[in-house]
Amino acid sequence: MEVRSTFKYARISPFKAREVTREIQGLPVSAALDLLAFTPKKAAFLIAKTLKSAIANAENNANLKPDGLVVKEAIVGEGPTLKRIMARARGSASGILKRTSHIRIVLSDEIPIQTREARRAKREQEKKAAKKEIKGEASESAAPRSDKKSAKPKQSARTEK
Repeated sequence: MEVRSTFKYARISPFKAREVTREIQGLPVSAALDLLAFTPKKAAFLIAKTLKSAIANAENNANLKPDGLVVKEAIVGEGPTLKRIMARARGSASGILKRTSHIRIVLSDEIPIQTREARRAKREQEKKAAKKEIKGEASESAAPRSDKKSAKPKQSARTEK
């Protein structure tokens, strides 16, 4: 079952918040909270707040235990931009864009929890399988082919006078 939580109009640029949300996607909830607690960014605090809200929704509304939950999606969308003016030299002004974000987190209990060690072992197995395939193809192409004609060097048409 999926549970979601949304933080609308967060006063942070979506570009800055996406950097943090990429790190927690696919992680178990406990690992995601630990990662956010030790990330020294403003976005980490706002995303942790949203994640805690999603966990509370899962416990109270869907009767799910937080131990088996995984962050299925962590999406940051663009909110409305506040336009402000800053005074500049010679009586002119320049614009300032104060961006906002909509942070959406979706938790699921259907995705199997994977640890870093399990993911690393899976990647290593895939690399070994790919190397074996490459070696197999190389040995097939290295076999001599009999249907190719041998190239003889052509003699030049020039004659000495």
